[in-house]
Amino acid sequence: MGKKPIIAVSHLGCEKNRIDTEHMLGLLVQAGYEVDSNEEIADYVIVNTCSFIQAAREESVRTLVELAEANKKIVIAGCMAQHFQEQLLEELPEAVALVGTGDYNKIVQVIERAESGERVKEISPEPTYIADETTPRYRTTTEGVAYLRVAEGCDYRCAFCIIPHLRGNQRSRSIESIVAEAQQLAAEGVQEIILISQITTNYGLDLYGEPKLAELLRELGKVDVPWIRMHYAYPTGLTPKVIAAMQEVPNILPYLDLPLQHSHAEVLRAMNRPWQAGVNDTIIERIKTAIPNAVLRTTFIVGFPGENEKHHEHLLQFVKRHEFDHVGVFTFSPEEGTPAYSLPSQLPQEVMDARRDAIMEAQQPISLKKNQAEIGKVVDVLIEQENPETGELVGRSARFAPDVDGLVYVQGSARLGSVVPVKIINADIYDLYGHVATAADLLPVAMSAQR
Repeated sequence: MGKKPIIAVSHLGCEKNRIDTEHMLGLLVQAGYEVDSNEEIADYVIVNTCSFIQAAREESVRTLVELAEANKKIVIAGCMAQHFQEQLLEELPEAVALVGTGDYNKIVQVIERAESGERVKEISPEPTYIADETTPRYRTTTEGVAYLRVAEGCDYRCAFCIIPHLRGNQRSRSIESIVAEAQQLAAEGVQEIILISQITTNYGLDLYGEPKLAELLRELGKVDVPWIRMHYAYPTGLTPKVIAAMQEVPNILPYLDLPLQHSHAEVLRAMNRPWQAGVNDTIIERIKTAIPNAVLRTTFIVGFPGENEKHHEHLLQFVKRHEFDHVGVFTFSPEEGTPAYSLPSQLPQEVMDARRDAIMEAQQPISLKKNQAEIGKVVDVLIEQENPETGELVGRSARFAPDVDGLVYVQGSARLGSVVPVKIINADIYDLYGHVATAADLLPVAMSAQR
């Protein structure tokens, strides 16, 4: 038998895409392929593409063109393969295969077929597959962190979003399957598990007939891992049962990522999210009352078709009033295939950019104040990197999720992938600065715990 080809994987897009990448790597390694991060020596490069917004597509296309110019055999996987099947095959003769979002589990067979000379198109029109704890996986995150997918796909039909078209309807994994994978990750030394899906608060609705997030959180509380973080918690799903589970389960971080998108009822109605306008303020206040140390992150879209100055001002005041810990702002991107693509009253890019900048400007002093409130505290920090030249450590406290929030820069020594107490001595808009806590730093903490 001939030597198997060397395969590299280029990962683009979100952490849901990252998990698909990790499963493809796991399956290839299990099948005996040599997987290398160096694209130059690889025979095949699998590009796991993103197609969520125009900027993401442009990055995917740039990557594909660069690889084509380097005469690489390209396997195009992920959202862009699902989205633009025929165009990609037509415009990129170097593409030897296309693999859809529900077909990455067939990656070994795809490579084998490509090796035999076939130009492969493996794309299910309606993705239905979801990996579980038995699917091989090769993690690409820092050693202390892992993403854990609780469900895939989405049943909502927001007017701006292409995801249901690319990823299919919601399909949840069983509680037993998720807990089994969490236990595997804990055994590997993972310190932080991040639960993801398109709508984590709807977890279990398709499988059990009702959302089961509270029950899932309580079962995960039995897993020996210090931090469990939730992403994509829609406000309507933060029921008293879920909030109670967050209060009572010690390793569930009081961190909530709420993808609110807007605050004004008229814009939310146009976005096909009419259910949200009436609950935004109530839910946020309920969370803050029930979990006073809750860390709230959110994202907004500015410049949705028809958004006027009144709507923008409403959002601006909403941001100032609620004082979120972290805010991300995107300008509207018209996606072909979504209802918002053909809506009238599309706004010029410069207007959208100005509105985004205004929201971010309003948020910056709030973020600074929140970070400065950490000065003088001793906080747990997950150490993820070390600067080889300075020896400075870089990590995150429980207030910061990977890639989207700030970092903690730490003086002192600690093992990568460990959680250590750090005394915070300085802060700026995005990041915190401190040193590994000494016995003297920890004494007041110990005394206050005894009181």
